[in-house]
Amino acid sequence: MSSAQERILAQYHGLMQVNASSHLLRSAREIGLIGELREGQRTLEQLRDNLSLSEASLQLFLDGLMSIGIVEKYDEDHALSRAGHLLCQYDDDLGDSTWSNLPDLVRGKIDRENIDDQAQHDYLAATQWSHTASAMQAAEILDIGGQDEPAGLRILDLGCGSAVWSCAMSYRDPESTLTAVDGPGAIEAATATAESIELGERFSPITSLPEDAELPAESFDLVILAQRISCLDEAEGKKLIDKAVAATAPNGRLIVIDLFRGNSAPSLSESLEALKLNLGTRGGYIRSLDEIQANLAQAGLGNVQFTYLAASRINLGMAVGRK
Repeated sequence: MSSAQERILAQYHGLMQVNASSHLLRSAREIGLIGELREGQRTLEQLRDNLSLSEASLQLFLDGLMSIGIVEKYDEDHALSRAGHLLCQYDDDLGDSTWSNLPDLVRGKIDRENIDDQAQHDYLAATQWSHTASAMQAAEILDIGGQDEPAGLRILDLGCGSAVWSCAMSYRDPESTLTAVDGPGAIEAATATAESIELGERFSPITSLPEDAELPAESFDLVILAQRISCLDEAEGKKLIDKAVAATAPNGRLIVIDLFRGNSAPSLSESLEALKLNLGTRGGYIRSLDEIQANLAQAGLGNVQFTYLAASRINLGMAVGRK
């Protein structure tokens, strides 16, 4: 068999396994097994009796769930894995409420005016903790707290979500202050993040939609727009960038952390993120590198630089411009 044939077969089996894994997860939810294990560990017999299941098929089913990492076994007890608990907490329906609209999206049958952008912002805020490693990497790349960087940075996180990105930066500069701006739910999450790293009085929350916030002009050394621009259409994105630049002090930096289109073909994760934006926002889309660099330059920033964050599982990048 040629190497080309082997690749085709591997791809075929891979696709079939992806589909089967999806059915395993959905079936586990449908028969109540996920809900049962959320309440605690169970033996095979307990699962069989509590859910009125066939023991022989249940064992095969559990083997499959263990092979994809959703269920773990300790002696005779079965338990949800940590990944399984995360799915239950943040994606209880496995994303079905979003992806079920995909056929209508492609057919052009979705009324975009009825899409609630806030739901997308809320989801990003709830899951932003998963980017902690990337946030730490971004702060390191920016050399915040480094010997050659000034201490006591005045940081503004405009559209903060849970403030994972800005808190990672503020943590590296013990003299810095952090002002976080977003809606009520996000501010609650951001406050919890700030408290977890003991920012104390250095943290100042402002409850307001980013586009409506009243901000002092040229008052911040570091302004962050994280995972926000891609949720907006072209005009709204430029307007928010202009607002961020207006709040940036002379010689200060604007940091845009988001998804960006590179020159290579998008990976699966990048393609899925682009589709989720198309499904979950009225006009959001992934900017190209040329577009975001042009946007920052047009807003009055110089020395615009870009880097991808290697720690990101969805290939987030960081564009930096100096005022």
